[in-house]
Amino acid sequence: MRKILFAIALLTLICGCNKKQQVKSDDKIVGKPEIKVQDGRFTPEVMWALGKMGEKTVSPEGKQIAYTVTYYDVDENKGNAEIYLISTKGGDASQMTTTAASEFNLVWKDENTLLFCRGSEILSMDVKSGKEKVLGTVETGIEGFKLAPDGKSIVYVTTKPVTRPGHLDKLYKGLDKSTGRINEDLMYRHWDNWVDEYPQIFLASFDGKKIDVKNSTCLIDSTFECPMRPWGGVEQFNYSPDSKTIAYTCRKKTGKDYALSTNSDIYLYDIEKKTTRNISEGIMGYDQNPVFSNDGKMIAWESMERDGYESDKLRLMVMDLATGERTDMSTNFDYNFSGITWTADDKEILGVANYRGMDEIFACNRATKEFRQISHGYHDIHGFDLVGDKLYADQVSMQYPSEIYVYNLNDDKADGKKVSAINDDILSQVRMGKVEEHWITTVDGKKMLTWLIYPYNYDSTKVYPALLYCEGGPQSMVSQFWSTRWNFMVMSGGGYFIIAPNRRGTIGFGTEWTEEISGDYGGLCMQDYMRAADFFTDSVKQIDKERLGACGASFGGFSIYWLAGHNHDVPGYKDGRRLKALLAHNGMFNFEQQYLETEELWFTNWDLGGPYWEKNATTEKSFAFSPHRYVDKWNTPLCVVHSEFDFRIVASQGMAAYNAAKLRGLDARYLYFPDETHWVLKPQNSLLWHRNFLDWFDTHLK
Repeated sequence: MRKILFAIALLTLICGCNKKQQVKSDDKIVGKPEIKVQDGRFTPEVMWALGKMGEKTVSPEGKQIAYTVTYYDVDENKGNAEIYLISTKGGDASQMTTTAASEFNLVWKDENTLLFCRGSEILSMDVKSGKEKVLGTVETGIEGFKLAPDGKSIVYVTTKPVTRPGHLDKLYKGLDKSTGRINEDLMYRHWDNWVDEYPQIFLASFDGKKIDVKNSTCLIDSTFECPMRPWGGVEQFNYSPDSKTIAYTCRKKTGKDYALSTNSDIYLYDIEKKTTRNISEGIMGYDQNPVFSNDGKMIAWESMERDGYESDKLRLMVMDLATGERTDMSTNFDYNFSGITWTADDKEILGVANYRGMDEIFACNRATKEFRQISHGYHDIHGFDLVGDKLYADQVSMQYPSEIYVYNLNDDKADGKKVSAINDDILSQVRMGKVEEHWITTVDGKKMLTWLIYPYNYDSTKVYPALLYCEGGPQSMVSQFWSTRWNFMVMSGGGYFIIAPNRRGTIGFGTEWTEEISGDYGGLCMQDYMRAADFFTDSVKQIDKERLGACGASFGGFSIYWLAGHNHDVPGYKDGRRLKALLAHNGMFNFEQQYLETEELWFTNWDLGGPYWEKNATTEKSFAFSPHRYVDKWNTPLCVVHSEFDFRIVASQGMAAYNAAKLRGLDARYLYFPDETHWVLKPQNSLLWHRNFLDWFDTHLK
């Protein structure tokens, strides 16, 4: 269950940019590994040898790009990010740092000066000499910062501890070694962390040499978050062009109110008057990521209309700051729009849209509200920098990890040109599986985009097993994503076809398609999965119909459990079983228990219709879809994977599913990670995950 377009947040986690990173003098510096690919096969080990680009920023004059790359040492089970510099014209990159820490939050002060974070410090670097200088230290840790346009101040993110109320604190007197937690409200844990602290933004003056951290001012009243957990970063606040106002995102709720609502707002803080006003009041969903126009007369942000619906359409909202008039620019554009950037003349607003299986750059004409597509191709664009008429994009596809590509603002028919070459030396040794786009007809006569990925080293005279991939979300897109967990090229390298449908509920295909899943988890979306499986096993003769497996995580994990209970008496398959092996990662098994175990209750309230004790048509239907009700029909080998620090779908869900499979007498396996979250991020754990994945399906499908 992830938010829309938050791949960047996950990438930051993977890159290890930790605000409280403690670096010891004897910590090993992780450099680029040497690797020789055997037989052109893309394996999990090859995947973890690749460098992972974390962030990038183009210099003010558009001549050079600073970016971070993380390399991993599997034996050490760690990685660290370093800063690299490359010309915007391409060529060889220069490594600017070599430390055991991870550098992050790159900001150009001028063409020759780069600011960044390392540990709890903000530093500057002369990029010609490489000489560094510490500008300020935030003792409580730093998550990121923004530099004012006039260069005279910064806004940075740090955390404050949650303090116990007095009537509870007295119970701990003399018990300094107690690990017990006493809670009297909700949201005591969130996604993968206990809520022991909360982030807030601080304003500090900067004279060009030192940042006055000691005399900084907190801009948030009370115990509210800015940026919002768990995904928010420095994109959630911005300076006005005259450096006199700071716009920020905040959901001014705590506890039970926070757990039930997505209603965040955009606030303007007047630095001189020290006053704050809410400019999105009355809009009841997520409002986030404000960006001022270059002339300072307008402000744009991403806006959702409805409270409690985290996957509502991300609209482009613009306000005239003089009149207060708000305009929804997306009324005729039925796709999510995020990552806002104004053109220099403020006539267009650029962003990334989830669009028909890809994440593409679009431009909105402010006068006409018309959108035009700028980038084209089989790829996902995570974000971009606009300098002059050039757009420098962080781009991936199913066949390659993040690299920098450049597009032209006024040439909306051209493919991007590759600038960086982070992993070319390794990927040149690999034979990736072919990726095809298919639009197949669903049971109710609609068209559904389904990706078909071929086995590596494909031979048309041979027959291969296949895997049906079930997407999580549930409102997320099977796009051209690159992942160190669900990596289609690793599956292809294992000798499998992969069938990856954009079933009902995925974004990028219009609001109606997305919303057909809410309250109908066991309905059309499941028919979409089965339709895709049948279509390809019938039409592609190189797929062995009797060697079809299925896998998925989160909502995809629920899908596996649900399909397990509906894998009998299927026409056209031997012994009536469509699927011969299953793997579920962090999936929902018992909806009633899930409702009370999860933390963001707005999600289950919206998608399931409310708590199971409130009887209405939607809840009656939703909770009847719970996979635990169909265990008596389970007949297929099942591998369950779950992690202890997944607070969205807690580990008891996976344990219960595994126990049920064993009690049914099935061949079953349980892989449990006591130190992972909704994802598996540590290198050695990830390698175990992938080896187990391939071994499980090889055992049952080969």
